[in-house]
Amino acid sequence: MELANIEKLLDKYLDAETTLQEEQTLQEYFTSNNVAPHLQEYSMMFGYFKQSKDETFTKTIQLKPEKTKKNWKWLSVAASVVLLFSVFMGNEEYKKYQQRKQFAQIKEALQLVSVNLNKGNDALYAVSNNLKKGNDAIEQLGTYEETVNKVINTVN
Repeated sequence: MELANIEKLLDKYLDAETTLQEEQTLQEYFTSNNVAPHLQEYSMMFGYFKQSKDETFTKTIQLKPEKTKKNWKWLSVAASVVLLFSVFMGNEEYKKYQQRKQFAQIKEALQLVSVNLNKGNDALYAVSNNLKKGNDAIEQLGTYEETVNKVINTVN
């Protein structure tokens, strides 16, 4: 076989474009003793292919028995139920948290109102005390006026 033809076939083989007949031709050429020196590296590869083609595996293969298929539908149903339950419980806990938060805000607002009302009561007590003092002073003036009128009446 011509060397140029072999080189073309080898290029096609390396590009994975050969037919089975062309591969057989290459196999015969590279396993023969008449290989061109610059193509000697490929003779080892084709020699290995020929040798490995004749090899057979003699050990017995232990196959695992086929396991019965588990019914995964029940697992998915159980997971869905657990998910729904956890969402429901989480929602309830969130509502309780929101109620506690609102209660704390209302409590804070009522304490603020209470402080301001106490300030107002203190101011009213102060006004009331001053009013009482004023009324007492007026009553005292009234008693002075009566005594002055009596004195004037007696002098006349």
